[in-house]
Amino acid sequence: MLNIKTEIARLMGLTVTQLREAYEQVTGEPVNSGNRAFLIKRIVWRQQAAGQGGLTERARARAAEIARDQDLRMRPRPDVHAAFDLATNDCGKPADNNLPPTGSILTRVYRGRRLEVRVLKHGFEWEGKPYRSLTAVAKAVTGASWNGRLFFGLTTREAKT
Repeated sequence: MLNIKTEIARLMGLTVTQLREAYEQVTGEPVNSGNRAFLIKRIVWRQQAAGQGGLTERARARAAEIARDQDLRMRPRPDVHAAFDLATNDCGKPADNNLPPTGSILTRVYRGRRLEVRVLKHGFEWEGKPYRSLTAVAKAVTGASWNGRLFFGLTTREAKT
């Protein structure tokens, strides 16, 4: 039976290189991590699992099924963030203090078309699609590079003297 405290104490005395070697010996896989705590925890966990028989076949099959899931994402898509901002209707200050409050609507008529852009906490939304900046919105609308603040009338060009 593995004495976890003794094994952790032994591993704490090893260098990172030695921990990597121990990890590879226990798992059969090389590792690039230089994080001592991670390596020690993984080594002890693997030793403990091996000593107690590891996962059941049913658990292994379920883990493989979950791993095959194509919708598995580590981070939400940008449109999820935008939808959350809209759903919570957060009327606080946006990240940039020079912009109207979150939830405000910026309007502009461009070539006979009325544009409405909603200010989000971290970006903007136009026609249901999130954008990181007003410049990105202006480029999507016009197809040309524009200063977003200038395009939506939030700033003016300084007169040259």
